[in-house]
Amino acid sequence: MAHGVHPNFVDKHEEHHRPVMQKGLVIKHNANQRYATSGITAFLFKEVGKIHNLPIQEFVVRNDMGCGSTIGPILASGVGIRTVDCGIAQLSMHSVREICGKEDIDYAYQHFKAFYQTFSNIDRKLNVDL
Repeated sequence: MAHGVHPNFVDKHEEHHRPVMQKGLVIKHNANQRYATSGITAFLFKEVGKIHNLPIQEFVVRNDMGCGSTIGPILASGVGIRTVDCGIAQLSMHSVREICGKEDIDYAYQHFKAFYQTFSNIDRKLNVDL
């Protein structure tokens, strides 16, 4: 899941990184590595979306705001697999009234299915200088 922009608190999000419900999966970025996404993994995930015409949003925490984390960085470092932290935009995360858009559930299913069908072909063409 990902923090969707709440209409009453729009100013809590970066202007160009305001995930909304019903607009596709959200790739989560954080310079302090609170999320496992890297430039390479974000690119691969976006390429799958582009090939299959699936919407993607991106989330970056404001510099002056704290942020939570996911288990992504811990798992990725332990197994050495390239990882992208992504999820469905939702409101009221960790409350008893979490909500998300029903269309996003279908987008998530389509994107994950497309990822398994397309990843090897995209990855084979990728040349990364480290």
